[in-house]
Amino acid sequence: MTNDVELVQRIADNIGKVILGKRLEIYNILKGILANGHILIEDVPGVGKTTLIKALAKSLNLSYNRIQFTPDLLPSDIIGVSIYSQKTMEFEYKMGPIFSNIILADEINRTSPKTQSALLEAMEEKQISENGVTYKLKEPFLVLATENPIEYEGTFSLPEAQLDRFMIKVKIGYPETDSEVNILDLYRQSNPFEELKPVATEDDILYLQKKVRDVHVEKELNEYIVKIVNATRHNSFILLGASIRASLALQRVAQATALINGRDYIIPEDIRVNVMIVLSHRITLTSSARANNYTTQQVIVDILKKIQVPKVK
Repeated sequence: MTNDVELVQRIADNIGKVILGKRLEIYNILKGILANGHILIEDVPGVGKTTLIKALAKSLNLSYNRIQFTPDLLPSDIIGVSIYSQKTMEFEYKMGPIFSNIILADEINRTSPKTQSALLEAMEEKQISENGVTYKLKEPFLVLATENPIEYEGTFSLPEAQLDRFMIKVKIGYPETDSEVNILDLYRQSNPFEELKPVATEDDILYLQKKVRDVHVEKELNEYIVKIVNATRHNSFILLGASIRASLALQRVAQATALINGRDYIIPEDIRVNVMIVLSHRITLTSSARANNYTTQQVIVDILKKIQVPKVK
């Protein structure tokens, strides 16, 4: 377990060479990676979302493709297309950029819902269907999508079904003053990203993902997870509560947190610290809650306060 912790720390340290002052955010994203889940990163432009994902792919030595989502992007631009060959007299499938270990779906909410939905099968089934043929995607397969806040011009709300397929949602935020000064100094004469070297391999990630699944979860803690998620379905401020997929995601991210902290079992705090990143994008507030300036974060905090934390031996 010590070696596992050291490996994760080495990855985080490597990413931290180009993303300064964002240790918590880096670890949150690594939780999602180790939990084998897709990650949604929401924030204003220019805070380092794309750089962080590129640094992650380079640190893990995984294949990487960036898809820039625009209003005129078509589903075939993502998954590929079958083209008739006059030479062979058959249709030949030209693979799209989705065939990679890490997909950066950049500004995913700037394209139409039809194109957004092209990712659904790939994210859920880890396969692509084209012209009656199914193509498996290589593991690990991870979609890291960035989106701008919905109030920005030219954005589309992601459908609830697609939001639910993102295991966690994180925000990067502006750096602290000291960190921003260090960024200016670091990038003044060179780009540290160009000097970044891989510190892990594809096999390392697959190994860690398996170790996460082996982390023990007591029945009382599974019940605690269900109580939290179930409370979102019976709350007067929430129009649409979290799904069963949310319960599974919260359990898996808690397991990843335990592994990162050098344990082969989870504790209640592993669940509590991840509730916000797992549930915040999965629940929809009622119009009256929004009118009274309630936020998703406030509602989740209130839910956690009302549910008794189990005592596990």
